[in-house]
Amino acid sequence: MKTLLVLSLLLCASFAAPAEDKEKAPEAAVEDLKEQIVAVPEMEEKMMKDGEVSVPEDSVPVPRNAPVFEEAAAPESRFIFCPSGWFSYESRCFTFINTPMTWFSAEEHCNGLGAHLASVTNPRQYSFLQQMTQITGQSIAWLGGFNLQGRWMWIDREGFYYTNWYSQSSSSSLPCVHLRTSYGWGNTNCGSSYRFICSKNPFSC
Repeated sequence: MKTLLVLSLLLCASFAAPAEDKEKAPEAAVEDLKEQIVAVPEMEEKMMKDGEVSVPEDSVPVPRNAPVFEEAAAPESRFIFCPSGWFSYESRCFTFINTPMTWFSAEEHCNGLGAHLASVTNPRQYSFLQQMTQITGQSIAWLGGFNLQGRWMWIDREGFYYTNWYSQSSSSSLPCVHLRTSYGWGNTNCGSSYRFICSKNPFSC
């Protein structure tokens, strides 16, 4: 495509040349054109070195507002492969375990799957986990939040910066966090038995 463009420009330039150049023999004009064609790859190489990007010949201009499909997705989202039964969301894999367990047993179960109880770092993730819990017909599920010496943390070591408390009870006697599908999360006794959500990084396997 670039070669064709350069040839078109050269042809236009030859028609605009002064009269004495136009009087060249056809053979000489052909030789000049051959030399210019040979020089095109060298010009392209120089342009690449100067920082210009070469456009592939089969490329097609795409409108700015064109919809983005799977092929055009960001590289990190294109290559997230979660195991069967797990769902990918924001570069992590999640699964809902429909067997009630205590918070500690739930974390051990997740560990056996190469995961932890799920942490939540933003409102979109929380909404996703609420929907996952609702689909299973549940309204409460364990998350990986817990309180240690007056400080809330996530068991997978994510920072506890985003909070979404619906109600917060005494953290000393009720130190484990559970998701609620109708509102934000709450805290309760770690010995209660709930279903739970495990989360893992797909690249940690």
